[in-house]
Amino acid sequence: MRKLNYIDLKLIDYKEAWDIQKHFFNLRADDRVNDTLFLLEHPHTYTLGKTADRKHLIGNQDFLNQNNISIYDIDRGGDITYHGPGQIVGYPIISLTDWFQDTHKYLRALEEVIILTCSNYGLIGKRDSKYTGVWIQNRKIAAIGIKVGRWITMHGFAFNVNTDLSLFSGIIPCGIADKDVTSLKRELGSDVDISEVKKLLLQNFMKVFYYNVVNVLPKEYIFSINSHEALVKG
Repeated sequence: MRKLNYIDLKLIDYKEAWDIQKHFFNLRADDRVNDTLFLLEHPHTYTLGKTADRKHLIGNQDFLNQNNISIYDIDRGGDITYHGPGQIVGYPIISLTDWFQDTHKYLRALEEVIILTCSNYGLIGKRDSKYTGVWIQNRKIAAIGIKVGRWITMHGFAFNVNTDLSLFSGIIPCGIADKDVTSLKRELGSDVDISEVKKLLLQNFMKVFYYNVVNVLPKEYIFSINSHEALVKG
């Protein structure tokens, strides 16, 4: 029996969500909570992974100020990417020991979650043999960057739903200069219900990672004094 905790963090500051990830990473490494999936949105943010080339941040200070964009150097793999409202970010804090101890298989599984969700909307998502992520033809709809320690995962995927794609103009996304970015809204021609997409992502995540039971928990549990007891395995 595989159990998953699911928490929707809504719109949340990047640093706050990163701190929550680190906290749950330690709880999961100590086997004090179930595997946990966070889905959320961030305010306008650029993040640079451990291998990022800062030259790929091409927006000047005026551009950053005008769009109120924060910048973080973080501990995931990969180059630079954008997060913002209308983009669903997924942070799985899960034990690969209880699944497969294989980071490449894990990356392909995250891609599969997005591919299945695209197919729910009649879109054909695909992989690129050269780049991690999910593509609609040659347009990138989801970026993936992870960290794994003690076979516990952090960070995850960024799936463009109703994303303002113009904000990608301040960077060379993931260091890839010759490909476009896209979103569900762009491909379908209209806004998409974010809550519906989150439900589909959760269902597909459970399918790909073989979870039998999901505990849907409110955000407030994270900040409660008794959060450890509230989220304990069971």
